[in-house]
Amino acid sequence: MKIVNCMRLALRPLLLAAFLLSVTLAVTVFAAGNGPLDNILPLDQVKPGMRGEVYTIIEGDKIEKLDLEVIGILPNLMGPKQDIILVKLLGDRATEIGVAAGMSGSPVYIDGKLVGALSLKFGIFTKEALGGVTPIANMLEADASDAGATPAQRSAITPAPEMPAAGTVLGAQAGGWQAATEMTGAPSSIPVPFSASYPGVPMPQEAAAAPQYPVADHFLQQAGLPMGGYLSPIETPLLFSGFAKEAIERFAPQFASYGMTAVEGGTATAQPDDANLQPGEMVGIVLATGDLSIQAGCSVTAIVDGHVLVCGHPVFNFGQMALPMSRGRVLTTMVSSFASTKIMNSGGVIGTINYDRISAVTGRLGAPPRLVPVSLDVATPARTKSLHFEVAENPKLTPLLLAIATYNGLVANPVYSDGTTLHLTGHVDIEGHSPVELDNMFAPNDFGIPDGLFVALMVQQIFQRVYTNPYEMPKVTGMNVSVESIPERRQGFIESAWADRTEAEPGEQLRVKVQIRPYRGTPFLEEVPVTIPMAARGTLRVVVSDADTLNRMSNGMAISGLARLAGLEQLIRVLNRERRNNRLYVALLQPAPTLLVEDKQLPNAPLSEIEVLRPGHTIGGPTLLQESLAGEWSVPMNQVITGQQSLQIKVK
Repeated sequence: MKIVNCMRLALRPLLLAAFLLSVTLAVTVFAAGNGPLDNILPLDQVKPGMRGEVYTIIEGDKIEKLDLEVIGILPNLMGPKQDIILVKLLGDRATEIGVAAGMSGSPVYIDGKLVGALSLKFGIFTKEALGGVTPIANMLEADASDAGATPAQRSAITPAPEMPAAGTVLGAQAGGWQAATEMTGAPSSIPVPFSASYPGVPMPQEAAAAPQYPVADHFLQQAGLPMGGYLSPIETPLLFSGFAKEAIERFAPQFASYGMTAVEGGTATAQPDDANLQPGEMVGIVLATGDLSIQAGCSVTAIVDGHVLVCGHPVFNFGQMALPMSRGRVLTTMVSSFASTKIMNSGGVIGTINYDRISAVTGRLGAPPRLVPVSLDVATPARTKSLHFEVAENPKLTPLLLAIATYNGLVANPVYSDGTTLHLTGHVDIEGHSPVELDNMFAPNDFGIPDGLFVALMVQQIFQRVYTNPYEMPKVTGMNVSVESIPERRQGFIESAWADRTEAEPGEQLRVKVQIRPYRGTPFLEEVPVTIPMAARGTLRVVVSDADTLNRMSNGMAISGLARLAGLEQLIRVLNRERRNNRLYVALLQPAPTLLVEDKQLPNAPLSEIEVLRPGHTIGGPTLLQESLAGEWSVPMNQVITGQQSLQIKVK
C-alpha cells in the first residue's frame, strides 16, 4: 500500500502537467479554429473612405505595401451578386506604376483584415491608379465546389509565412476553410460546369474580347475622373521563353483576347522553397515547358488548406481545368504610362490550377497534371535541328499552343528560311486508338504570308478536329513532327488533260495524260493509267485534280456531319485517308448516287437502300451524293499540285 501511495504522489506532478498541456492545446486549437472570424472583413462592413493596403511584388521578390482608399461598392458589376470594391491607390509609388499587369490577385487588407484581391483596373493613361477589388467571399466561392475535400480537410490550414506589417493573415494563422466560407456566406458546394467537347474551327480564331465593366458616373465624380469610364480585368502577363519575336507577334492577338499581355520571360531553377507561398507573391500557369515555355502570371491572394487563390478574375474562364502551377519569381516591373507590366521568371512546378471562374483562379499545392510531350525536327540538306517540349492538355488551348510552338520551331530555327518548300510528316499518338498520321507538302506563296504558318495551321486543324469530336475525350500521349525544308519552290499547276481515247469498254485501260507546268519551269507530261471498272456503263466523268478539289467533290474530307461516324477511331481513319497535296489524282465518277454511312462510301446505292436509310432526314445521318466514285488513281509528285481538269469517257 505504501508503495502504491508513493507511486501516486510521484505521478501527481506528471498528471497535472499533462492536464495543463491538454488545456493549452485545446485553447490553441480553439483559437486557431476561430481565426478567420477576426481576419476577414466582410463586404457589408466595407465603407467609403476606409484606408487600407494592397501587398504586391514590384521588383526582386520583395513584397511591398501600397496604400489605398475605398471609394465605394459597385453592386453586381461583374454579374449577379458579383460586387466589386472601387479603390484608389495612393502614394508616389502607386502614381508612378499604376495598376500593373500581374497585380491581379494582390491581397487587400483594411485594419489588418483580408478584404479581397485587386483584380480590375480603370482604363489607360489615367493619372489616378483606380482599381477594383474582388471580395474574398466571391473568391472562396470559386473553389468551394472542390468535392474532393471533406469539411474536416477544409478546416485544416497549410502554414504560410507572415505578411510583412499586415497583422494576422488568412493562410498563416487562419482557422479553417469551412469557417471562412461560413463567415463570408460562400456555399459549401456548387456545381462544376465541364464539357468534354468544344466547338472548334480549322483556322485560328480570336476568342471573345476581354470584358469591360462600366462604372457609374457618381463614383467617377468622387474619384475626379471623366465620365463614361469602365473597369476591366488587370492584364495577365504571358511569359514567352525561347520564342522568336515573329512567332509571338503572329499569335499574340489570340492570347490578348483573353486579357493577356505577351512579354518576354524566362525560367528559373527550381528551389526547395518554391511551394512556400506568401500572399502577394506570384504563381505561373504553365501552358508549355521545355526547350520553349509559355506561362501566365498572377498574384496570390491567400493559401488555405493547400488551396491557392489567385488573380481575382478569370484568365480563360474555362471552369474546371487541370494546368500545372509553378512558382513565379518577379524580376522587375516595366513602368509605362500606357500599361505597366511585371516581368517574372517561372520557377519550379508546385501544384495544379484546377478552377478558372469569374471571381478567381484557384489551385492546389501538390503533384502537377500530365503534359503532352512534343518532338519537333526541322531538317535541311545541311543538317537537322530538334526541339523537345511539353504542352498543357486542354481542348481549347492545346491546338493553339501546338500551332504557335510549331511555327516558332520553324522561324526561330537557324536551319530554316522562308521561300522553301516544306514537307510535313509525323504522327499524333492517342491512348487506345490508332495514331493520326501527318503527311502534307506546302509550297512558298506570293501573298506575304510566312510559309511556316501553313504548317502550323495544319497541325492546329488536326488537333481541333480530334478534340472537338462528339464521341469521347481523347487522351493524347505524344506528338512527333518532322518538317523537311527543301530549298526551292516545288509547285506544279495542272494546265490540261486528255485521254488516249474517248470510248472504252469495261475492263479496258485508258491512259490519261496530264500537262503540268512547274513554277517558272518547262511544262512536262505525266501519264496515269486508268482501268474502266467492269460494272461501269454510260458516260463517265474523269476528273484530274489536286487533293483539295477531289476532297470537296467527294465530300470525303468535309466531316461537317461528324455524328454519322461511329466513334473516334473511325474519325482517325477518315483523317488518315485524306488526300495529300503532293500527289496528282485522277478520279472516275459515274452518274449514280453514293451513300455516305459513318466512315464508309456505298457507291451505286440502289433505291431500296436509299429509301430504307432515308439520307438527309436526320442530323448527322447518312448523306447522299449525286455521283459515285467508280475508281481513283494517284501518282506521287514530290511537289505541291494545284488545279483541275475534267473529261468525259463513254463506256459501251
